[in-house]
Order: sequence, then C-alpha cells, then structure tokens
Amino acid sequence: MPSAISLRKVEETAPALVDLYKHAGVSLTKHGLDSARAAVYLVLDYSGSMRPYYKDGTVQALAERVLGLAAHLDDDGRVPTVLFSTDIDAVDSVALDDHRGSVERIVSRLGHMGKTSYHLAMDAVIDHYLDSGSKEPALVVFQTDGGPISRPAAERYLCKAARLPLFWQFIGFGDPDSKQFDFLRKLDELPVPGRRAVDNAGFFHAGADPRAVPDAVLYDRLVGEFPSWLAAARGQGIVRP
Repeated sequence: MPSAISLRKVEETAPALVDLYKHAGVSLTKHGLDSARAAVYLVLDYSGSMRPYYKDGTVQALAERVLGLAAHLDDDGRVPTVLFSTDIDAVDSVALDDHRGSVERIVSRLGHMGKTSYHLAMDAVIDHYLDSGSKEPALVVFQTDGGPISRPAAERYLCKAARLPLFWQFIGFGDPDSKQFDFLRKLDELPVPGRRAVDNAGFFHAGADPRAVPDAVLYDRLVGEFPSWLAAARGQGIVRP
C-alpha cells in the first residue's frame, strides 16, 4: 500500500518538507509500518517554561517533522494540534499546504502561558478522536518540558485511555537529567495488565536542543513502540484487525 499522501503531492504542496517526508518513510519501513494508516495528533506544552522553545522555532520545527510523518499515515494533510498549560489553550491544526509559521499563528491568539496539566490535554485529544468518527488507530505525539501539576489525574487518564485505539508518544524537551521527567518514565512503565489493558505509551527525551536530534533518529523514536502497541491492541480487540 502506498503512503497516504504521495511524494509528488508533498513536492507540490510543501516542498520544504520533502526531506522530512523521506526520512519519515525510511523509519516507517524499518519498523514495518510502510502500509500503516493512523490518525496523527500533536500536543504541545504551552507552559511558561516553554517560552524559549516557541521563540527560537523549536516547536515549529517539531510541528513540521510531525507533518512529514503524518503524510505517510493520514491522507488529509492536517494534524490536529492541542496546546495546553493550566487549561486547554487551543485546539487547532497544522497543515502541509500552510505549514510555514503555523505554530506562531496559533500562539498569536493566545494569552498567558500557565502551568502543566497533562490530563486536560489528553481529554481534548480523546474528545477530538471520538468526535471524528475515525476507524483508524491514532498516534499522539505529546511534547512537554516537565511533569504535570496533577500526577494522579495524568495516570488515571492514561490508564482509562488504554481501552481506546490511541498510542501516546511522549517527547521531553529540556535538561535530560531533570527530575521533572521521572514521572514520565514512571508513566511509561505502568504495569500491564495491572493498571492498563495494553502498554499505550512511550517516552523519549530530545534533550535541551531538540532541533539537534537528527531527523532519522527522531522518527525512529516517534514510531519505535507503535508496532508493538498495534499488535497488542489488535490482540485485545482495541484496534480492528
């Protein structure tokens, strides 16, 4: 099965993303996902400590990399995007044909950057997915630079969401040695089946300068755990065969 959006279409609508599209394709093939179909979501931390990453283009770069991946998995050329802090700041999208400055346009309409509340962002993704009527599984790229203000709520939502066809790939920005990320490592290891029907989450740290992570490495980390989740979710009837 060919990619959801062809190379030619990407060349016509988003020529600046062609290299990203190619790197993503290599990673998907490596992990046995070259014929996979999935909805792709992007969740972005809009807490105050994230300000430098918005200002220097790091968040925009992540959005474009996720678009390059999504073009292989979903055919609408858009990635639903949730920005969160203390509450939900925006539910919008980034698109292949309008990707330049897309994050800045969303942020320009927003107000104060708050704290970090994972579970509200997870709830927004779940609502969007259920409302969309999608029959495909979803890969949720969830970016953050720290732990949540309510750890029990984040755990509870992740465990409840394990019965839905959603895989949560968390990606950390910032100091890899920060204790802020201990919670995400714990979240990634919540027991199955004791707490979750399947292992529905992964975590990797992109460091203090995420743009320095090579595209090939980033894509391998974004999709590396997706195949094992797909197999487990199909075995449990969470994802259709």
